[in-house]
Amino acid sequence: MLQSAVLKAQIINEHLNDGTSGAELARNHQLPKRQVNRWLQQYRLNGIETLKRHKTKRKFSAEFKWNVINYYQTHDESLAEVAGKYNVLACQICTWRKTFIRDGYSGLGPHPKGRPTKMKRSKKQIRQLEKQSELERLRNELAKKNQELYATKLENDILKKSMTLFGPSKDVKKPK
Repeated sequence: MLQSAVLKAQIINEHLNDGTSGAELARNHQLPKRQVNRWLQQYRLNGIETLKRHKTKRKFSAEFKWNVINYYQTHDESLAEVAGKYNVLACQICTWRKTFIRDGYSGLGPHPKGRPTKMKRSKKQIRQLEKQSELERLRNELAKKNQELYATKLENDILKKSMTLFGPSKDVKKPK
């Protein structure tokens, strides 16, 4: 099933020049009727540029997705018409809409693709992680001990000052 830009242009020319219907064009070129009708609709809505194949995977911003969903929900147009207007696939709009309903606006933003890896870490990586976690634990422990030491020194200084200012307390017995 060849879907090159040349074939699409040829089909559109036949439709425009001869007035051939989408169903007849699909039969003549042995293509799905739905596909041919989608090409014709895309041409009517946005011109010949929309029929070119994209060489790279297109990435859509969350704002663009939201605008498409909002337009679909607020206007009385079919999913195919909205898809043709924004030059996206109808199934993409459905997916974006379901995601928006489930996760809200944040669900429309970029997210990691694919499954998380199940590959185990090598022994070298595990040792490095253990060393890092051990080092981090020791640093935290040292910081805690330093804090305790500082608090103890402050306490001692306060006691010394109070001893010089007020003298020993009456409860303390002097050795004989």
